[in-house]
Amino acid sequence: MTVLASPRPASWSPSSIEEEPTPKRRRRTGWAHFVLVPVALLFAIPFVQMFLTSLTPESEINRFPPRFFPSELTLDGYVKLFRDTNVLLWTGNTVLVSLVAVVSHLALCSLAGYGFARLKFPGRSAGFLMILATIMIPTQLLMVPTYVMFARVGIIDTLAAAMVPWLASVFGIFLMRQFFLSLPAELEEAALLDGCSRWTTFWRIILPLARPALATLAIFTLLSSWNDLVWPLIAINDPSAFTLQLGITNFQGARRTDWSLLMASNVVATLPLILFFVFAQKQFIATMTFTGVKG
Repeated sequence: MTVLASPRPASWSPSSIEEEPTPKRRRRTGWAHFVLVPVALLFAIPFVQMFLTSLTPESEINRFPPRFFPSELTLDGYVKLFRDTNVLLWTGNTVLVSLVAVVSHLALCSLAGYGFARLKFPGRSAGFLMILATIMIPTQLLMVPTYVMFARVGIIDTLAAAMVPWLASVFGIFLMRQFFLSLPAELEEAALLDGCSRWTTFWRIILPLARPALATLAIFTLLSSWNDLVWPLIAINDPSAFTLQLGITNFQGARRTDWSLLMASNVVATLPLILFFVFAQKQFIATMTFTGVKG
């Protein structure tokens, strides 16, 4: 059978050709969905229970045996959350910390990753290995010297103490470097021959191609910075500088816990992450697909 040739894109590889689905392949896909759907529902149960608990009256929360579905729904937990706490201030602080973390990660990690991937300078490989080796240092080992350094600078008990550790990360540099290495060097060579500077080539040609990797880095950075608790718990004692996770910890006491208030605050803390992932999942999947193609 004769197959008409068509122009191949730059990222073409034999594995990128989609085979026509066959009945056998459809059956395999059907069985995969048959297994994955119950697993997905199983993972969704804690989130559903968290949401239902936030709407459960306080008289039913501690009832034994517990009920999955409450007999009546109430918004008392959300009313107390927005009336009696500074959840809006904490949410604003968390958004600010996460925004600074995402923007600085995208800027600094992409520049560092591109430098280690494309620029030739003495000690490039040794320097990258030294940076990569810091992953093996436990985070707990760095907390005391980091606290002492921040205290000397004078940013303890301020929102800057939660921002500075998220300006860049070894994982972000490694991810961007590996992505830039997968791009063909001919693109940059052609741009340099046309008179573009190194910065123009990076900004107008390389960075737009790195959108899937940048989206993935943004997702991981947002998840980590949004849910960070241990370091803010150590470095911040001023209630006006509390992040959302740090403020939520005050709702859980040693003698009594207001579960409706606690679950309502967890819903408020989780909802922005879910919405962000819904909007960014296409770019995230595109990165996973790109890194799996060999050619």
